Amino acid sequence: MSAARLDDIDRKILAELQADGRMTNVELARRVGISAPPCLRRVRALEETGYIRGYHADIDPRELGFEVQVFAMVRLHSQSEKDLSAFEAQARSWPLVRECHMLNGEIDFILKCVSPDLPSFQRFLTEELTSAENVASVKTSLVIRCAKDEPAIPFEVVESRQLA
Repeated sequence: MSAARLDDIDRKILAELQADGRMTNVELARRVGISAPPCLRRVRALEETGYIRGYHADIDPRELGFEVQVFAMVRLHSQSEKDLSAFEAQARSWPLVRECHMLNGEIDFILKCVSPDLPSFQRFLTEELTSAENVASVKTSLVIRCAKDEPAIPFEVVESRQLA
């Protein structure tokens, strides 16, 4: 199912679930204007085709003692596909790394990391990240505050493109 093949009901389902993934199927069906059985079939189809990747609670890391958030910009010695894949696998294994994105330009990867405190992050940085195979350099930026953290897809943009 491509984005172009999603109809208005599918987009409404995705938008509603994105805003509140815990609502019942009956409530979801009411909000999108269809009955519950076809709504559930549509949700299952959206899950099976990969539009819906999962359901997650939005947990505040600071409430659990993760006071430090850092972005680490990583340059590698080699950018061969084998080396890029190896670094991605390594990043997936590090618990403090919550996101890993490959970039173009001077930086090969940006990592979003969380840590209980600065000494814990420093240990990770010196003992694991900078000493990892193929890592040429790492620059870090400590997050002071977050002005926006919106993981959702902006459906209003999709809808305005559909009307154009």
